[in-house]
Amino acid sequence: MAVVSEDIERVEDAALTRAAQRGDAAALGLLLERHRPGMRAVALSLLGPGPDVDDVMQDAALVALRRIGDVRDPAAVGAWLRMVVRNGSRSVRRAAARTEPLAEVPLPPGLTTPEHVLDKHALRDWIWEAVESLSPALRLPVVLRYFSAGVTSYQQIAEACGIPVGTVRSRLSQARTGLAKALEATAAGAHDDVRRRTEESWLEVRDTLAAAERGEYGKVVSDRYTPGVTLLSAGQHLGGSELLVAGMEGDLSAGVRQRPAHVIAGRSLVVWEMNLVNPPDAPDHCPPGVAWIMTLEGGRVDRVSLYHTPRPDPAVLAEP
Repeated sequence: MAVVSEDIERVEDAALTRAAQRGDAAALGLLLERHRPGMRAVALSLLGPGPDVDDVMQDAALVALRRIGDVRDPAAVGAWLRMVVRNGSRSVRRAAARTEPLAEVPLPPGLTTPEHVLDKHALRDWIWEAVESLSPALRLPVVLRYFSAGVTSYQQIAEACGIPVGTVRSRLSQARTGLAKALEATAAGAHDDVRRRTEESWLEVRDTLAAAERGEYGKVVSDRYTPGVTLLSAGQHLGGSELLVAGMEGDLSAGVRQRPAHVIAGRSLVVWEMNLVNPPDAPDHCPPGVAWIMTLEGGRVDRVSLYHTPRPDPAVLAEP
């Protein structure tokens, strides 16, 4: 009888997983609820009782939202969920041993095309609706952590937002709690068409770079940004529209080109992650990449925060 029950459970898991991969939020919720005891047992075995267990469980649920499409064997989704919890728990233990919270959770591998991004995240519509319900202070760290391709570690988020690593950890914890409640409330509701918004943002980034190549970036800023737009880096105010235009024109004059690699598009927050291509005669002119983190006001860009991807440490690269 036990074997029959296990077979039935695997069939039900497979059906729920396939439904979740097609964008059925209720199916994903049922999967998480069904496997919650096993997931929690894994966290308890590695961390012991305490608040870290709740954090890891909430983190695992959000990772599942992001990566349910990665499950290759739908019938084995329970083992996959427990693996997510196990990896998250081990990250917490490593972070505690270092006395610095640089936890790493399983995040998607590099995503290279807009089509791949859109196909892998059918659940994004209702996830985004929940994200938009968070305060701006909580929204940006959680978007970078769970939606970006290259600004995902606590240290990177801290640098991008200009806040301490400990504050990142605290805000993510608050955001996870808020998302858990908001997702339940929004899963069955009507939401913006995130697929359309993301497609439009891919077109916009390409149009923006093409206009800059033609010497028309100033017009883009005038048309699409607010008059009082501010430019920041590491949380520090650098200037306004004039500096934005001067910086773009300066890079182009130096032979630097930007190539869009990943786009995140919400109602109030847009992130463009770019690869930077330096001229052959100055390969170290710019870091390898940059993220444009843009806050919107009335549909126009009101604030641009730039985060430059650091160059790899030569000492680390030289290690065997």
